[in-house]
Amino acid sequence: MKKINWGTGIVLSFIGFIAFVLFFVFKMSTDQSADHDLVTEEYYQRELAYQEEIDALKNAQALKGELTYKRTEKGLYIELPSELEDAQASGNVSLYRPSNKHLDFDLPISLSSTHLLIPDERLLDGRWDIKIWVTHDGTPYLFKKRITY
Repeated sequence: MKKINWGTGIVLSFIGFIAFVLFFVFKMSTDQSADHDLVTEEYYQRELAYQEEIDALKNAQALKGELTYKRTEKGLYIELPSELEDAQASGNVSLYRPSNKHLDFDLPISLSSTHLLIPDERLLDGRWDIKIWVTHDGTPYLFKKRITY
């Protein structure tokens, strides 16, 4: 049996280390669970509309009431501030799931009261980012919540 000297051991160590690194680079580049996209598909277009979002957030903060939510057996029950209780109010609820973009969905709303119910079968347990756009008397309001369902 041949004895391995220091030079051969160092070369074999380098080859083993390079093989180890190449294995993980290959594994991570082909693994679909490690595939992360941008937060939104239209990133630059969303950036241009950001000032409208800031103004709508300020409008929502100026209201006397607050947005509240609770989990019920039927789903997520959301109550908007009472100032928005009007048949003229309309808007959109956008639910964003950071861990899986295929679970994201939007719901149009038309308010006759200040209550919204998002059905339980549409929501999986975990983190959700919720944006509620409401237009009332021509004024936009935006409510953002990060919840764990």
